[in-house]
Amino acid sequence: MANDITADILIIGTGIAGAIAGAKLAQKGLKVAFLESGRRIDRYDAVETFWKAKIKVPESAYPNDPTAPHPLTHRISDYYQQMGPENFKSTYIKVVGGTTWHWLGTTLRNVPGDFKLNSLYGHGVDWPFDYDALEPFYLAAEQEIGVAGDSSEDLGSPRSGDFPMDMIPPTYLDKQVGKALEGTKFQLRATPQGRNSTFHADRPECCGNASCIPICPIQAKYDATVHVKQAEEAGAVVYDETTATHLNLGDDSVIKSVDFKRADGSTGTATGKVVVVAAHGIETPRLLLNSAQEGAQNGVANSSDQVGRNLMDHPSKLSWAETPEPVWPYRGPLSTSGIENLRDGAFRKDYAAFRIELGNDGHAWPTGAPQSTADELAKSGLRGAELDAAIKDATSRQVRLASLVEQSPDPENRVTLDPEKRDANGMPLPRINYDYSDYTRAGLDAAQKAHDEVFAAMGATNINHSPDAQGSGHIIGTVRMGTDAKTAVVDADLRSFDHRNLFVLGSGTFPTSATANPSLTIAALSLRAVDVIAASVT
Repeated sequence: MANDITADILIIGTGIAGAIAGAKLAQKGLKVAFLESGRRIDRYDAVETFWKAKIKVPESAYPNDPTAPHPLTHRISDYYQQMGPENFKSTYIKVVGGTTWHWLGTTLRNVPGDFKLNSLYGHGVDWPFDYDALEPFYLAAEQEIGVAGDSSEDLGSPRSGDFPMDMIPPTYLDKQVGKALEGTKFQLRATPQGRNSTFHADRPECCGNASCIPICPIQAKYDATVHVKQAEEAGAVVYDETTATHLNLGDDSVIKSVDFKRADGSTGTATGKVVVVAAHGIETPRLLLNSAQEGAQNGVANSSDQVGRNLMDHPSKLSWAETPEPVWPYRGPLSTSGIENLRDGAFRKDYAAFRIELGNDGHAWPTGAPQSTADELAKSGLRGAELDAAIKDATSRQVRLASLVEQSPDPENRVTLDPEKRDANGMPLPRINYDYSDYTRAGLDAAQKAHDEVFAAMGATNINHSPDAQGSGHIIGTVRMGTDAKTAVVDADLRSFDHRNLFVLGSGTFPTSATANPSLTIAALSLRAVDVIAASVT
């Protein structure tokens, strides 16, 4: 096996950020190589692995190899070295195609106000460009992913074109909740989704397996292996089970090479005229900080001391209740509708914005239903036909809301390197300091109040609110973009201020979290960076 890898463009990571950019760059005739810590996944095997798993969490369909370790939802502090005050609860996986294997599929755009949070409302920072600058790339990203949506509804984000597919049909639950909310301030609308509503791009339409997290068994839902395949068909090479461990500087502060270690223990060096780090919001700063050396004493791309800082998620307020009449959950994708009309407004001067996701998954997320429902009813003494009828009745009336709350960027919320604990590749484990601001906590409180109002409109009873904020699986910040090299890691083109041949892609570059699930914005930013990256190959 060759110990050296050479390419025009070296991309670290095969998730949605790296895969989309890599496919477009390879299609331009550039020589592209990917380094990916994880393995290639066989979909059938992953489905079987999930069904056989005793503990079913989003990661349980996938390997957690010693040389490609990742956090686990049910053992969150094994990998993350949590320093508090709050635990960071969102996870990711390391496989070819990245965490899009187990994403929900929601593909919302940011709203225009999200790009001007400081100018408009006095909180956070502004993005280095406005909504209009990204809108054409949002449209292109929707085409690349294959988004199903209602083109007549812009959901607060003005559109210059239609979705490539009609929306996923609303569920019976969606329709009943929508009727209950008519005439209120809460507007329930179809959620744009990265899944096929009809046969599209050689992939089948969604058939409602309801296992989007952790895996779509038929690939109706987009995952980044779609663009990995496009990249390989255009000549790109993927080196899986190959972990980048150190970026090496050359003359004039360019990235000269990248050290890597394979799963079999062998090592080597990769070189590219341009290096793209697209390793998600925890692993990207981990690699950059681990690359400290002469000329970059605090880590590569870190003259601003911002690498690892401003870690964000969308802390979620989780609430659940029972409707008076059956709404028949547990059908279709896990969520097909949401309330998006409260994501912007003057209130953002006082508390964080949020979007409300309506779940089709009953009480599965908060309680482990339907098994927990059966357990509780059995413990109450019911048996036989009475138990069966009670299970059907209770399950048919379950409804769940989750509000994804905007989180303030805070430089003290950060990823650093643990001074003692290392993984099998010899890299320090990520140490995380994390908390919620008063602004974000006020948003969580406002979300709970909104949930109570929604439940009241539905006539719901047995209302419950999780006392703790949940993770949304959205890892945002840590290598933010900006206009000033003193306060940001990359510029508006996602190029490092410190190293002209280094680009950083992914949600780590977001200056603020906004409220939209981040994948579509990740894809749009990657597409926006393609021409600049290509022009940098000299």
